[in-house]
Amino acid sequence: MKKILLTLGVVIGIGVAVYWVLMSRVVFAPTEKFEDVVLPAEGEVEIVAENLTIPWEIAWLPEGDMLVTERPGRLVRIGQNREVIEVAGVRHIGEGGLLGLTLHPEFLENSYLYLYLTTSVGNGVTNRVERYRLAGIQLTDRTVIIENIPGSQFHDGGRIAFGPDGYLYITTGDAGQRNSAQDTSSLGGKILRLNDDGSIPEDNPFNNAVYSYGHRNPQGLAWDGSRQLWATEHGQSGLDEVNRIQSGGNYGWPVIEGDEQGDGMILPILHSSTAHVWAPSGAAYLDGRILFVGLRGQSVYSAVVDGESAHDLKSYLGGVYGRLRTVAIGPDEDIYILTNNRDGRGRPKSGDDKIIRLNPSILK
Repeated sequence: MKKILLTLGVVIGIGVAVYWVLMSRVVFAPTEKFEDVVLPAEGEVEIVAENLTIPWEIAWLPEGDMLVTERPGRLVRIGQNREVIEVAGVRHIGEGGLLGLTLHPEFLENSYLYLYLTTSVGNGVTNRVERYRLAGIQLTDRTVIIENIPGSQFHDGGRIAFGPDGYLYITTGDAGQRNSAQDTSSLGGKILRLNDDGSIPEDNPFNNAVYSYGHRNPQGLAWDGSRQLWATEHGQSGLDEVNRIQSGGNYGWPVIEGDEQGDGMILPILHSSTAHVWAPSGAAYLDGRILFVGLRGQSVYSAVVDGESAHDLKSYLGGVYGRLRTVAIGPDEDIYILTNNRDGRGRPKSGDDKIIRLNPSILK
């Protein structure tokens, strides 16, 4: 009997594994046909780094070196040499791991660096933001800025950035607990706003860290020329979103999606269709445009920002470099993107994963 049960268990385990592989190919396969995309001209693209392992975020030090987070738990410093800093406590599980990275606005004075990471607490998974001082390739003075952000194999959010108001903004996913996104006492499915030391700003709308709610899995933050915050968000059934974020705003998940109406709920400015899914991640702002990248869409997207609207959506590089995780504007004002073809859902090519520099002229 024990042998029968053991054999049955093995068969079920193999069946589940095969099902997951097959479903991954369907669910995470690109949906774009890449027909209406702009391809780069000669000289508009340069590979600046290769052979990274699931890079998630990029930032630049004052002297010009790049810092890149890798999801398995490494912070990579890229300058004349490539040096690796192992970050303690990271749990790389599913979409979780070492994710967001940002420098303090006064980094030259205080050397503060902030990291968003997934970790284990008891038998569970959670996310937190930590602050360090960076000296060369040494991280010291670890301080927890916020913890107990819901974590899971899926929907961990992870983007962190300082806004023009000097506050730290943090995107969090619903961690598979859909209804938590509507609970303003929960940190899941939110955009959070904190002082640089983790304390709560006096004008936060709910007297806690929550700035906006009703989010499924937001992963991109960008401020336009009017200091207005925009965010990109993974939807369900392909209805990915670009949102104009308001303090205290309810963005509807899981009650509404796409163009559905909900009492007091804010509709996305742009959303994808079920036929052409973006799976949007990082976002940036450049010369009147919101830029964001797609994992499943495998493209750089650009929309013109006009007051409270965004329009004239275009896509670039469709399918050329595979899954794209992050877009950022470098100190040279060029556009940088990170690929994520080694995340278990892509098809890695030689040199993956990469940092790619684009000349802004590609947006013509």
